[in-house]
Amino acid sequence: MASIRQVLDQNGLRCTRQRQVIFEALGATKAHPTADELFHSVRQVEPGLSLATVYNTLDALVACGLVRRLPCPSGSGACRFDADTHEHVHIATQDGRIMDAPEDLSIKLLEGIPAETVSELERRLGVRVNGLSLQVVAGPQFRAEC
Repeated sequence: MASIRQVLDQNGLRCTRQRQVIFEALGATKAHPTADELFHSVRQVEPGLSLATVYNTLDALVACGLVRRLPCPSGSGACRFDADTHEHVHIATQDGRIMDAPEDLSIKLLEGIPAETVSELERRLGVRVNGLSLQVVAGPQFRAEC
């Protein structure tokens, strides 16, 4: 497996200690943190780190495709970030959390989007679809009845 230094270099990013720590921390969590949450967790390891550095690093990682930016489902909250860039489904909860759908269900949902629909989208909008990203917005928890 490639080191973080190699991954950053291969994607045209200079490997700095700050970038390395931020990318490593994001890759180690499934919590999909906001920039602020990531800043607070990384400051324990890198006390001199600024919030601006976290934002700038996340922007650079998103721009080169190493990290995915996940918008807040309500449209008014902070974005969250995910270092897992393979196609998978996210579940957005009412309290602002984002979690990954179970892999088997994620595959079923993504495979349920017909290829003809993707082709029509490309044709009608004149774009090339490179991947799918699906976010399910969840309501309050409910108790399933037997």
